[in-house]
Amino acid sequence: MPVKKLLQFLDENNVRYITIRHSSAFTAQEIAAKAHISGKELAKTVMIKILGKMAMAVLPASFIIDFDSLKKIFGTNNVFLATEHEFKNLFPDCELGAMPPFGNLYGMEVYVAETLAQDKEISFNAGSHVELIKLSYKDYERLVKPRIFKFSWKPVSLPGDPGERWQEDL
Repeated sequence: MPVKKLLQFLDENNVRYITIRHSSAFTAQEIAAKAHISGKELAKTVMIKILGKMAMAVLPASFIIDFDSLKKIFGTNNVFLATEHEFKNLFPDCELGAMPPFGNLYGMEVYVAETLAQDKEISFNAGSHVELIKLSYKDYERLVKPRIFKFSWKPVSLPGDPGERWQEDL
């Protein structure tokens, strides 16, 4: 079942949304495939620490975080990926790694990748590894008020190229 406080928050703010149930999946790309959603429209929540303070970085499932960009944005080298041990107790109503991108409900800042902000609709984990919530990006932005930055890259494989290359989030 989706996080109760999230659904209550959405209902109180008259947001139209749908829930999508899928078979158990743990990686963002696996969830996108099982739920038949584009990896660009599935928002993954990645926990980061900036100067020791926990925050959410939200980006498309098919992208990765560019920590060098985040360090430049925040003017510090003290920007790191948080460990599960560091954030597991911050989301008592969620399965580990399935927290929705609503940092405002958990007392933390939310940073959204510029490319995700261009989507008409987004889907995201609803607190479990078997359910998503889909809603308009405009409603999400209105409720969460995230700061939008360019901080992600999309891995792309080129035909005949045995290695991976990276494409800047445009």
